[in-house]
Amino acid sequence: MSHSVFHQTLLCQTSTVAEHQSKRGVIGNSSTLFQSQQSVDKEKKLFLSTNFRGNPSFFVRKRKVAMGSKQTVPRAVLTSNAASQLSEKFNLEGNIELQVNVGSSGSGAATQVDIQLSNTSGSMVLHWGVICESQGKWVLPSRRPDGTQVYKNRALRTHFAKSGSGSLLKIEIDDPAAQAIEFLIVDEAQNKWYKNNGGNFHIKLPVKDKVAQQVSVPEDLVQIQAYIRWERKGKQSYSPEQEKEEYEAARRELLEEVARGTSVQDIRARLTNKSNDVEVKEPNKANAAEVKGSSASKTKTIPDELVQIQAFLRWEKAGKPNYSPEQQLIEFEEARKELQAELEKGASVDEIQKKIAKGEIKTKVSKQLKNKQYFRVDRIQRKKRDLMQLINRNAAKNIDQQLADADQQFVDAPKSLTIIERYANAKEEEYDTDSVLNKKTFKLADKNILVLITKDGGKIKVHLATDYKTPAIVHWALSRTTPGEWLAPPASSLPPGSVIMDKAAETPFKAGSSSDPFSEVQSLDIEVSDDTFRGLTFVILSDGKWLKNSGSDFSIEFGGKKQIQKDVGDGKGTAKFLLDKIADVESEAQKSFMHRFNIAADLMDQAKNAGQLGLAGILVWMRFMATRQLIWNKNYNVKPREISQAQDRLTELLQNIYASYPEYREVVRMILSTVGRGGEGDVGQRIRDEILVIQSKNGCKGGMMEEWHQKLHNNTSPDDVVICQALIDYISSDFDIGVYWKTLNDNGITKERLLSYDRAIRNEPNFSRDQKEGLLRDLGHYMRTLKAVHSGADLESAITNCLGYKSEGQGFMVGVQINPVPGLPSGFSDLVQFVMEHVEEKNVEPLIEGLLEARQDLRPLLLNKSQGRLKDLLFLDIALDSAVRTAVERGYEELNNAGPEKIMYFICLVLENLALSSDDNEDLIYCLKGWNLALSMCKGKDTHWALYAKSVLDRTRLALTNKAESYQKILQPSAEYLGSLLGVENWAVEIFTEEIIRAGSAASLSTLVNRLDPVLRKTANLGSWQVISPVETVGYVEVVDELLAVQNKTYERPTILIAKSVRGEEEIPDGTVAVLTPDMPDVLSHVSVRARNSKVCFATCFDPIIFAELQANKGKLLRLKPTSAEVVYSEVKEGENIDDKSTDLKEVDSIPSLSLVKKQFSGRYAISSEEFTGEMVGAKSRNISYLKGKVPSWVGIPTSVAIPFGVFEHVLSDKSNQAVAEKIDILKKKLTEGDFSVLKEIRETVLQLNAPPKLIEELKTTMKGSGMPWPGDEGEKRWGQAWTAIKKVWGSKWNERAYFSTRKVKLDHDYLSMSVLVQEVINADYAFVIHTTNPTSGDSSEIYTEVVKGLGETLVGAYPGRALSFICKKHDLNSPQVLGYPSKPIGLFIRRSIIFRSDSNGEDLEGYAGAGLYDSVPMDEEEKVVLDYSSDKLMTDGSFRQSILSSIASAGHAIEELYGTPQDIEGVVKDGKIYVVQTRPQV
Repeated sequence: MSHSVFHQTLLCQTSTVAEHQSKRGVIGNSSTLFQSQQSVDKEKKLFLSTNFRGNPSFFVRKRKVAMGSKQTVPRAVLTSNAASQLSEKFNLEGNIELQVNVGSSGSGAATQVDIQLSNTSGSMVLHWGVICESQGKWVLPSRRPDGTQVYKNRALRTHFAKSGSGSLLKIEIDDPAAQAIEFLIVDEAQNKWYKNNGGNFHIKLPVKDKVAQQVSVPEDLVQIQAYIRWERKGKQSYSPEQEKEEYEAARRELLEEVARGTSVQDIRARLTNKSNDVEVKEPNKANAAEVKGSSASKTKTIPDELVQIQAFLRWEKAGKPNYSPEQQLIEFEEARKELQAELEKGASVDEIQKKIAKGEIKTKVSKQLKNKQYFRVDRIQRKKRDLMQLINRNAAKNIDQQLADADQQFVDAPKSLTIIERYANAKEEEYDTDSVLNKKTFKLADKNILVLITKDGGKIKVHLATDYKTPAIVHWALSRTTPGEWLAPPASSLPPGSVIMDKAAETPFKAGSSSDPFSEVQSLDIEVSDDTFRGLTFVILSDGKWLKNSGSDFSIEFGGKKQIQKDVGDGKGTAKFLLDKIADVESEAQKSFMHRFNIAADLMDQAKNAGQLGLAGILVWMRFMATRQLIWNKNYNVKPREISQAQDRLTELLQNIYASYPEYREVVRMILSTVGRGGEGDVGQRIRDEILVIQSKNGCKGGMMEEWHQKLHNNTSPDDVVICQALIDYISSDFDIGVYWKTLNDNGITKERLLSYDRAIRNEPNFSRDQKEGLLRDLGHYMRTLKAVHSGADLESAITNCLGYKSEGQGFMVGVQINPVPGLPSGFSDLVQFVMEHVEEKNVEPLIEGLLEARQDLRPLLLNKSQGRLKDLLFLDIALDSAVRTAVERGYEELNNAGPEKIMYFICLVLENLALSSDDNEDLIYCLKGWNLALSMCKGKDTHWALYAKSVLDRTRLALTNKAESYQKILQPSAEYLGSLLGVENWAVEIFTEEIIRAGSAASLSTLVNRLDPVLRKTANLGSWQVISPVETVGYVEVVDELLAVQNKTYERPTILIAKSVRGEEEIPDGTVAVLTPDMPDVLSHVSVRARNSKVCFATCFDPIIFAELQANKGKLLRLKPTSAEVVYSEVKEGENIDDKSTDLKEVDSIPSLSLVKKQFSGRYAISSEEFTGEMVGAKSRNISYLKGKVPSWVGIPTSVAIPFGVFEHVLSDKSNQAVAEKIDILKKKLTEGDFSVLKEIRETVLQLNAPPKLIEELKTTMKGSGMPWPGDEGEKRWGQAWTAIKKVWGSKWNERAYFSTRKVKLDHDYLSMSVLVQEVINADYAFVIHTTNPTSGDSSEIYTEVVKGLGETLVGAYPGRALSFICKKHDLNSPQVLGYPSKPIGLFIRRSIIFRSDSNGEDLEGYAGAGLYDSVPMDEEEKVVLDYSSDKLMTDGSFRQSILSSIASAGHAIEELYGTPQDIEGVVKDGKIYVVQTRPQV
């Protein structure tokens, strides 16, 4: 509540309180508005009878006080160290902090305000003024820092001085009336404003000591002020020391008022409600207090009914906040004071009643009282819905596959250059890049016209060329202001043979020389030395025919306005043929919206047939139009009805695609949002008709209104919606022309744009006061007509269009009747009415609930293909979606001080909105279910709620990242290629996809998630870091986007890599001493194991501010000191002594080479597990064989056989594979020469191997003899699948990661042999990896485990997200401790099958961990399943979780004891049973 609200006469008005409580018919249930009478009596008795004294025995109780007493006490003096009390600190954004210190150099001196900003640029400006009165208007003091400028006579602007990494500004204020300084901060370089929770920064200024020493305040007023402070703070129980502090604080507040010019009499009048003789008595059951005095008896009485209405109006004006009972009382009394002030000004009670007690308001107030919800926002009751029913699995073809197909079409159909294109290339080579200002090729049937604009020596040179066969003449002119203008060229610009005409010239083309390679090209050069000319307009005359640009003049600008996109490639990754076609017809589309929409409709079939990329091309084109990057109208008069009909045609086609192709719905929605709805019932014609009626009825036929009328008749556009709103705002503001321009400018319409219309608007509006009411009414109605045509996402018009309406024709006007959409659900009309009533409220939560409920009600209708009015429902759904985003952004301030429960609920709402707009939303729905579970856990005080919520948050971030990346892949290439063809400005192209994302719910969701993340980390005690490999080190900072991109690089000096992306399967580059990332690879992922084995510091940083600070240290030498919980870093200064323990500054030593013994073919193609030896198979197979019969009976070991070492080489030497062997030899030779691109080709060549019959027979016999199924029994195709899997395992010897890893340790690659472990796949519920010594802490008493749902490939492979992780003490295996819940969105599942595991002689060597480098391949492809953790017992059932995790830990402990050394164990859980599939020593 504001300062003024607290200064109420609560102490002396308890009789009023009691009166209101007794009148339940007026106030409603007293328990709603006030606290119970009993509690009121009790609290008043305790406090009202207390006398606060300013002597050492503070708060001594006295039974009766004469409050009008003139008694005074020794003068109180404000503290002279005001600066300490008036210092404030704010966090602006990220690591930017604001510190304000206010101080005074002595009695009577000016107040000094020091404003400091940390971590800022040198472009910061203070936008400020001072407050000298209660109204809060800014005053511009005369004493100002040097360089201060006055901004629009409303504020001062002063530049900060750069100070180190921050900025500093000192201001001195000597105005004795100054109560506070208010300001905003502007970063001029970024045009960015910093505000204080959406408002001004407000810093109170201290009262001078001199003033404080000269005044005193009666003690009885101090008592009342202290009481008000006590109530304001919730009537807390104070200790004697606190009572003393409160008493003096009350005194200081009153002294400050006196110092600012308020008289003691005014203060007394305010605090005692103008009563001069008041007693505070013991409260009794009848009254809480009595008010006596002559002035009270003379006061007119305001009926409580009017007070109630006035309080309701105040509440609505404040944005309908939820008030506590105490706040309700204050509001009620404030309303009474406002009405009392009206009476004192001479108004009668009847006049006040007529003014405020209108029928609609009385009804609203009555409804609030009936529902006992006064000062409460009503909300809808949301229906219970099964979220699973919202799942859409309508994904378009895999994005990467779409791009590959598009690029293949590009490769398959290379474009041959026309003679004009070759000619243009040759001409451009004659000039340097900066000299070419513009280039455009116009189509002329099957021929072309090239216009090349260059600048040389200050002159513009226009080069025209054509491959037109017959002789031709150019009829041309120049333009200055608008494209297409015809101005006669000066004589100095006329080429030889030209003829000057009226406003134009004619010049013949010159035929090419027969010896010229471009002899078929006619050309012409024009030089323009007058730099006031901006473009060329022309047509061509040939063989008696005028040749035009699709019926219009050809025109081209000389350049300088737009920076053309260059070097965007040849349209790879786009529907190139469609974009080329769009570029060809753009000049025709520029004639009018009618032309553009009709052309788009003509192209829709081609776009649909090209799939998602084709529709993306249409979206890019339409959005370039909507953002005014393309010309809207060019010298073409078109009726509004014709525009609306063209829109109607286009939107009908889009509606049909939406209904028939579910996988394209998301992009179709985006296209519709850029195109207006189009008109039914001839709404378009009403645009023309209604403006005439408005002019006639309101007597405004000249000036700006006539100019707008002419524009509307010539070519209406979405700008007209903005112009209409600007007029409404201008009239509503009592004809403030600044408001008119603000509305226009805020929506991108400048004076220049108004002048650029074919029918320019040159004048400002100018109306008289008697026109106000009629214009507001008629323009409000007209806005509905404009929005019906132009605004697809306008909520009010979209609702009206679906519910139906009728507008009668007047005179020549056409009548309109829109029928309701059939099939709308029961109660839908009331629901959208609720939405419209709450659409502008500050408390946005009920509004968002209503918007989402409306979207949910619409959803079945949107999925109904037979719905004839589908597009009207789509436009309504788009408008509801947009309204949710707007409301959420408006609600950010409400969340500033909200707890995690509130933020999580908002996340649920926004996530629901995003899911309702997405084609493939399964992951989003499971995120939503996860948030609902987290919210339930939070409300239920579950100790794991924050830890679980953090996993859902991480998954939500992954989902948002995936969505952003898919948009980038689909849209950005089309934006860049089409932008280059159409000459769209660089900035508009570069931010195209970013702006699409920012306009959706994904951006709002990201903001909310970022707000919640630090709260969850703090609650779950997660800190800002997860340290995976705690190694102290020193190195130079390098910043990279992806670790994958530099994994094969060698750094010449010790390097700390700050990598934005780490997938989990990368190698760590040579020379790297640390990898720090915001990504979240599993602790047991390949890269994590590599880091620990290589003694490289590896950690995840969760705090974006800390990570940004690390990035800012690029190139600096840092020391990292990790602990188990964080990484402490500091800069190593030049000459600083480096600890000898740090090996980081040593040269990157070469690792000694490892030797392998080459394995020979033993004569056996397959062996059983009993035959596994070191000469035949690798350690993986031998360990599995060793475990059989030795582990506890409740631990399962899968049956295994193996294809021994040497079989691959033997098969390769078989005569049937001679060609394959020769090709591999050639490729291996290239590999030794450094051509690493052949690795993939070698793997593909291995797949061409034929299986010797003896291999097939032996493998079949061995597998069946071991009790395993033989794939060939299911048919030849199944054996073919098995054979391909075996060859993929062999071929993985040449995968990139493994090959470069062996090179680093100088391992002889030819000596690397690969056996294959063959096992039956267990279709797992869960998979796990155990390290029996905690790898992050090295604690051997602790088992560390990660668990995933489904097969283990998501854990050991590069699958995003985190696994469930837990630790377990070996002495207490029944008490696992969960460290983190899973966030991996994908699980892998498989039918009963066989898996072929790599088992090389290069794994688990001493000093080198080769495990995980080579591939294990199942015979059948795994099924990717989007995971729903909210229904998984491992997350929701504590007993089940404890049982499974304890069993896993017990199995790991048993195997470690069997080997006697720490183990790295992989296994699965199926139906509660533990299976171990492999174990190896933990390195």
